[in-house]
Amino acid sequence: MGRRLVPLTLDNLPDVPKRCRSCVFWELDPVSGEAAVKAGRPDLEKEAWISAVLLEWGSCGRVVYVDDVPAGFVLYAPPAYVPRSTAFPTSPVSADAVQLLTARLLPGFQGQGLGRVMVQTVAKDLIQRGFKAIEAFGDAQWSEPACVLPADHLLAVGFKTVRPHPRFPRLRLELRSTISWKEDVELALDRLLGAVQKEPALRPL
Repeated sequence: MGRRLVPLTLDNLPDVPKRCRSCVFWELDPVSGEAAVKAGRPDLEKEAWISAVLLEWGSCGRVVYVDDVPAGFVLYAPPAYVPRSTAFPTSPVSADAVQLLTARLLPGFQGQGLGRVMVQTVAKDLIQRGFKAIEAFGDAQWSEPACVLPADHLLAVGFKTVRPHPRFPRLRLELRSTISWKEDVELALDRLLGAVQKEPALRPL
């Protein structure tokens, strides 16, 4: 089985699930996001966002392939590039952290160690770029797949709550390169990805 984990670019964006390609939940503020959806151009806004982040900051995601078939992706960026994050009651994301936006494996690709490959690559990328942590907003009342990841699964991955909230706590995962940390995170990430892949794509706005 051939595996490839490739930086996300505009060239391979079509390999991301269609509804995820046109979802701008994180990439735009709530008002702009709603306007983009009503205008029927969220996919163009998504492309523009990815292009800007690539040019100004660098790689902001990975696409996983198994035998040249798209199997999943992960998306992340500094909080300055994530307008929606300011709408959360537990913002802002810490200045030394990168925000985890979303991560998922497509149905049929679980149990193959792909979650381990994804987290190792993202962690290595961010450590090399000088970041100390990954932060994310969790949904403490999560009941179905959506753009905000379930808080309990983030905690299972190794995240710790840095600002509690009854609905949207902010959580933080320190970037440590020890073997034990990787093993714990990899096992828990498989559960996280399994939890958010119950429907073909993330919910649009």
